[in-house]
Amino acid sequence: MARLGGYCGSARISLQRVLRLLYRDEEDVDRTIRVFAVICAVLAVCMVTEQFTGRNLFSVFGGVPELTFVREGKLRSQGPFAHPILAGTFGATLLPLFLGLWWQNKKARAAALLGIVSATVITITSMSSTPLMGYFAGILALCFWPLRRQMRLLRWGVVICLLGLHMVMKAPVWALIGRVDLVGGSSGDHRYQLVNQFIGHFGDWWLLGVKEAGKWGFEMSDLSNQFVETGVTGGLLTLVLFVAIIVYCFKRLGDARAASQGNPPAERRLWALGAALFSNVAAFFGIAYFDQTMVSWYMLVAMIVTATTAGLQSPSAVASTPAYLERTVSAFSTAAVMPKGSRALRHHGRLGFERSPR
Repeated sequence: MARLGGYCGSARISLQRVLRLLYRDEEDVDRTIRVFAVICAVLAVCMVTEQFTGRNLFSVFGGVPELTFVREGKLRSQGPFAHPILAGTFGATLLPLFLGLWWQNKKARAAALLGIVSATVITITSMSSTPLMGYFAGILALCFWPLRRQMRLLRWGVVICLLGLHMVMKAPVWALIGRVDLVGGSSGDHRYQLVNQFIGHFGDWWLLGVKEAGKWGFEMSDLSNQFVETGVTGGLLTLVLFVAIIVYCFKRLGDARAASQGNPPAERRLWALGAALFSNVAAFFGIAYFDQTMVSWYMLVAMIVTATTAGLQSPSAVASTPAYLERTVSAFSTAAVMPKGSRALRHHGRLGFERSPR
């Protein structure tokens, strides 16, 4: 298992390096989104077929069951993914990118429309609450475009609201996770208990993680929360670095958007990337990526680094951003390792990635 973990960690490091080098400019970002639209179209057709037949076409390749999962009398299509939630999350988190492509580039609207329809079909056919939560979170983030200059005030408002709820609620504020059930039969209470036990057993995992979280309670070994999984498998430092990647991605996007004022396509592209990032964060509260879904996560981080570079190179942005922070996302992005390989990352030293020459 140690060798397998080391292999997985090394593979993820190599993947991040390759992705960062492949994205040279904004055109590469838009081209990737168009390719994703075609991929989603094929996947949507297969998942609709799964709804009608109850059989997974990808089962012939192995790795996924032939018969479709059923819950509460509803078929849950999963396609080539390890679980229906991961399949739906893949489509839901790509929706903001397709909407952004429609918004910013009239010439690419055919591909954007294909992606929008396909992502919606994938989300719905997965019959899971987590993908729907990510789907609506991405749309909500895009709707905040008119308030883009008041985001600091909005963020503090959300923080104050959550603190107020925590003080007046009988249960902790994260108990709200247990109330999320958009399709019926969701295990929201399990996710609430998972977070609750994770916080209550801080002493067990903070240093280097913990081997068996199952001893915390019933089905606690099912780490259906990306933040919990990161802490359990890697410890507090890994969790802090993972959160830092997300925070700094948002910061880069905000700084780049402010520096790109007067360039509507660039501003909209950056806002759509931020909406996709927010969609992933919302999904992280209901699932931990452990299959090919994490490739789309790494690609999103790489696209954000590339798309924000041009804006952050403007004189105003350079003056307001310390030079040593410019490489933060690239240097630590591999610390956002998903399940099963997190421990291996602790054996690597510097993880910085040089920008490819123009």
